[in-house]
Amino acid sequence: MEWRCAGLGWPGGGPVLRWAGGRSSALAYGRVIGFRAVGERRCVGARGNPCPLRAVVPARATQARCPECARLDRAFSVAADGVPDDPRPYRVYLAWFGAGLLKVGITAEERGAMRLLEQGAVAFCWLGRGPLMAARRTEELLRAALGVPDRVPYARKRAVRGALPGWAERARELEGLYRRAVVLEGWAEALERVEFEAVDHSAEFGLAEAASGLREGVRGLEGVQAVSGPGERARGAADGVVREVVDGGVLAGRLVAAAGPDLHLAVADGRVLVVDTRVLVGWQLAGVDAGPGAEVTVPVEALVSAGGGSEQDGLF
Repeated sequence: MEWRCAGLGWPGGGPVLRWAGGRSSALAYGRVIGFRAVGERRCVGARGNPCPLRAVVPARATQARCPECARLDRAFSVAADGVPDDPRPYRVYLAWFGAGLLKVGITAEERGAMRLLEQGAVAFCWLGRGPLMAARRTEELLRAALGVPDRVPYARKRAVRGALPGWAERARELEGLYRRAVVLEGWAEALERVEFEAVDHSAEFGLAEAASGLREGVRGLEGVQAVSGPGERARGAADGVVREVVDGGVLAGRLVAAAGPDLHLAVADGRVLVVDTRVLVGWQLAGVDAGPGAEVTVPVEALVSAGGGSEQDGLF
């Protein structure tokens, strides 16, 4: 049976690896996982339809689609205004990723907080609810009037994730921007303002336990080097990022945290690596022994600084 990765999801509020064909594997923090990439990375198709060419896609691409399937997928995307008459109610939100790093966005109300989990928002609040185009116009108003971006590069999210302030500061920063947003003139008349309530995702992401779990996590791989103990390492901190997988490449470690598409693995040499699971999509993955001495044999890059990075997140 082939296990071809279809990405990381957050059904029920926890990280789940999805596989082609509809299977899924729930991931628990503290669990040791390991896999090897096999063969070539293949296009995943579009809108539930397989790619007719089973085209090979670049290893570093964050979307595992060939050009034709990418065009088809985007043609029916709400994010690209492909469905302007969508009758569903939408919500406008503020997403908080770290100190001073927020964005505005919209999501279908029926999805709840799912989109915020998928983006790696450590905290968020709702701003308003209403029809799609009213939500889109208000999103643009906030972007223009308050200078709040509608996209944040994942590289910046990872950089600030390693130095998160406490909950009180997160909530204060969200509330301050919320108060400025709701008094702006020019909101779409059809958009109803929503009362402020800050929501925290640090527990869902394992960030509340990441620092204290690092030593225990690495000890689970016997014979490895020690890393900083509790209180000595920032929650969500990492030593490198995996943004490319190669045929035969191996990844193995203990899952200590996750956020959006990222898995934080404590690996055998003492490092904590962020694995961007978007680059796993389209690969066939085979299980490997993740016990003592398991090595990482895929390319690892340095994390960029909090002010760097040009890679863009999705529209919303």
